[in-house]
Amino acid sequence: MLIQAPPKKLNHNVAIPTATKTDLTRTKVTLIAGDGVGPEIAVAVQKILAAAGAPLDWENCVAGGEAFAKGVISGVPAETIESIRRTGIVLKGPLETPIGYGGKSANVTLRKLFETYANVRPAREISGVATPFSGRGIDFVVVRENVEDLYAGVEHMQSPSVAQCLKLITRKGSEKVIRLAFELAISEGRKSVHCATKANIMKLTEGLFKKVFEEVALDYPQIKAHHILIDNAAHQLVIRPEQFEVIVTTNMNGDILSDLASGLVGGLGFAPSANLGTEAAIFEAVHGSAPDIAGQGLANPSALLFSAVMMLRHLGHLDIAKRVKNALLYVLESGEYRTADFSQGQTPVNTDVFAQAVIAALDKLPTRMPEKEYQRLTLPAAGPQAESHPTTREVVGADIFIESTLPPNALGTALSGLCAESSLSLSMISNRGTQVFPNGAPETDCVDVYRCRFVSKVQGEVVGDADIFSLLERIAKEYRWMHVEKLQQFDGAPGYTRAQGED
Repeated sequence: MLIQAPPKKLNHNVAIPTATKTDLTRTKVTLIAGDGVGPEIAVAVQKILAAAGAPLDWENCVAGGEAFAKGVISGVPAETIESIRRTGIVLKGPLETPIGYGGKSANVTLRKLFETYANVRPAREISGVATPFSGRGIDFVVVRENVEDLYAGVEHMQSPSVAQCLKLITRKGSEKVIRLAFELAISEGRKSVHCATKANIMKLTEGLFKKVFEEVALDYPQIKAHHILIDNAAHQLVIRPEQFEVIVTTNMNGDILSDLASGLVGGLGFAPSANLGTEAAIFEAVHGSAPDIAGQGLANPSALLFSAVMMLRHLGHLDIAKRVKNALLYVLESGEYRTADFSQGQTPVNTDVFAQAVIAALDKLPTRMPEKEYQRLTLPAAGPQAESHPTTREVVGADIFIESTLPPNALGTALSGLCAESSLSLSMISNRGTQVFPNGAPETDCVDVYRCRFVSKVQGEVVGDADIFSLLERIAKEYRWMHVEKLQQFDGAPGYTRAQGED
């Protein structure tokens, strides 16, 4: 199924704030109940929101397992896409995604299609939900870039036994999510933002994210800006999680870190999530569809209700959001009503009984950690394509990826011979990132895909496309090649990395 991106209709010269409504004008919301326990928790949340007076009208739509079963490869039918284009607001339960086969994740399709570039995952201690970290005062938010990185899904089989996935980090994508993280800190009265990367290893991709963070931080002098390596961030979240207020990071790092964060405060059953963009916002429970308990009334609706509270704040219904959140916190703190996933030895209640308990508590306040005050969150404007203008830019060579079962030295000798009449010479060969020719370590366990680096025979001479095409023609007569990456220099700095062991 061909999916068209939503039309752009923004004024790029102004920031677009989240909607604010001082009246009770009714808002249409696309409801995707989801798979498994999704319909049960969706009904429970709808009842609570209606009892709280939330002025919402629902457009019921389908995505995920039901759509895949009908042959919709993306998992998102056209009717659902059109509904989201009309409403711009989605409340979504869990969706099933085929693992290792079939179409792409419907969750990812929705996020990318509507450019919901920021995934916001709060992690706050909940009174009445016991964890090993209870009493520590955990209260932070993970802001995850949501459409780029490895999750762009650009994958190829380089050979029948070697797969690759391209890690895509852009200046524009990085700036949007980082700027939103600082704006979120301001809206929630927070004092600091940590940027978590693996820039010590992936110096160009994660390094770009770190560089943009440092640039954007200059626009927010009132917020303390810190960089932390992602592995240390995970370590520190277990050692001293209360030190964090906002953590902004790249897509895959954020996916992992945000689930870790949820585990600190009670698990995915209590984990809300918002996917924010300038065209649409998707609020979802991030836990699974739990097909083993579907239809039995056992599911915990807390995560979806917490997500609905975030949606109400986004719509400007701050008072209703606060009322619903406090009611849920009151029920959780009391410990009288617990669903099976956190019953802690007592007889669990079913989903509907839990929802009725929240409704009964709509005018009550928890004694510990009541809902905080929030200001309006301003989303960064969607601007024109970011451009960089280096003073100089040269191509100094090319990496050509070749399939071969030859040993490294034999391949190196053969490729060097093919270069005899070329303007390029073989500089090195690597296998899985480690140099294996010349002077490769004999311990390296090679696979059948080699990265072969060719550079100009005349030092400092720029390499042209004709030079690369000519070399490719020579190589193609003897070997399979998969793709080519030009070796570029910008203002004299290499725009490529060296292999492990390469001088």
